[in-house]
Amino acid sequence: MRIHNLFTDADGESHFRDIEVEWESERNFSKYSARLPATGIIFRETAGDYDLDWHPAPRRQYIINLDAGAQLTASDGEVRTINAGEVILVEDTTGKGHLSKSVGGKLRHSIFVPID
Repeated sequence: MRIHNLFTDADGESHFRDIEVEWESERNFSKYSARLPATGIIFRETAGDYDLDWHPAPRRQYIINLDAGAQLTASDGEVRTINAGEVILVEDTTGKGHLSKSVGGKLRHSIFVPID
């Protein structure tokens, strides 16, 4: 299972990389990761016409898109679409941050899981 990761380097530039979930156990036809820390859960509904300017993430958090995607641009210029059903760990809490906009004009429901 792949998780997108948006992070900031020592120069304040944001970049994407992929994180592969490590499986800790397997039972009943399922694989499980280790239990990861989290400090809460936030439900979000975002308008289908949003187009946010450069901003850092407000905190380290997982974002799980439920029914629509979001297009994110790192400050190094890489653009990724995080589709419905995909997960991103945003860690670019310093520096220029990233751009974020809707995909296809769709209302988006997502879940934020803060980890700090």
